[in-house]
Amino acid sequence: MTENIPLVSMKGITKNFGTIEALRGLDLEIGSNDIVGLLGDNGAGKSTLMKILTGVYLPSRGEIFWKGKKLVNHNVKMARDLGIETVFQDRALCEQHSIWRNIFMGREITTKFGFLDVKKMREETIKLMKNTMGFTSAAIEPNNVVGFMSGGERQGVAISRALYFNSNLIILDEPTTGLSLAETQKVLGFIKRIKNEGKAVIFISHNIYHVYPVVDRIVLVDRGKIEYNYSKKEVSLEELIGSMYTVAGHTVPDDVDIGAGG
Repeated sequence: MTENIPLVSMKGITKNFGTIEALRGLDLEIGSNDIVGLLGDNGAGKSTLMKILTGVYLPSRGEIFWKGKKLVNHNVKMARDLGIETVFQDRALCEQHSIWRNIFMGREITTKFGFLDVKKMREETIKLMKNTMGFTSAAIEPNNVVGFMSGGERQGVAISRALYFNSNLIILDEPTTGLSLAETQKVLGFIKRIKNEGKAVIFISHNIYHVYPVVDRIVLVDRGKIEYNYSKKEVSLEELIGSMYTVAGHTVPDDVDIGAGG
């Protein structure tokens, strides 16, 4: 039955850079409404894996399937056409421009005569701000300059832009890095809204305390292989942290408070 077919299935993915094997026969599946936390140290292979999924790199070996159909010569345009969007750590926003310009930059709405439909873009931005970003303050409106917004609010703009253009899978690259606790909570709220929209998310992070509350599944990558692939229902936060230390070849230090976030 089609409902059992994953949105994405990556099988036996290997990537070599000269003599360096960055990925080693890695398998990963993402469901159509799956929120997956992708964890791992720098150099573990997370970025390489995502660049293959988004068509930046071709795998040295292995196959990628989208809704059960094998992708041949996968590339960036194909990934975009399938509805795979990435929100990068720096959010890739033009901070000197307004919210509505950032939402529609490069994909502007035009009238039947080919002119920019500014009124329509502002109206659509208001809907996004209310329904997706959850902005209720009258002080925030479509003409506000993004550069004057907080870090969490900017993430909301970037995530909303991805949602607006019918994304099926949104990759969030370290979306909470450098944010305060309050701003982090805003971003986690945005991720929950993506789930409610029926979309899939890959949440890349080093911070298990940010990932664990909002994901359905946790995937731990180490040295080019998936070491653990847990449903959150199967593992407590404490057990997960212990697994992460085990993969790194360490025991959990006595001074680590595994009940604390931050």
